[in-house]
Amino acid sequence: MIGNIANEYGYINYSEEVVANIVGVSTMECYGVVGMASKNATDGLWVLLKGESLSKGVKIHNKDESLLIELYIIVEYGTKISVIANNIIQKIKYNVENYSGLKVASVTVNVQGVRV
Repeated sequence: MIGNIANEYGYINYSEEVVANIVGVSTMECYGVVGMASKNATDGLWVLLKGESLSKGVKIHNKDESLLIELYIIVEYGTKISVIANNIIQKIKYNVENYSGLKVASVTVNVQGVRV
């Protein structure tokens, strides 16, 4: 379990896969993102992931009751990467905290490629 919340009614436990799916969908909604990137273990190359498995390009760590999120993306050619990264960070932080109630400490965006 990556995170849990306790209240007077009981406990809510979140798996890493659920939070990673929230992050993946939130990332794909941002302008300029072509897809998530996943490292191919055999070749050592980065592979573009479209809609089939968005959580593979996301790594989540739990530290002191908050989440450290790291994601790997491929962006569209001709877009400003810093603006895209800032939009992704704001959207992920808002969506994860709003949907799950878990706190996000940091979001790291790694751009692995540019597609035309």
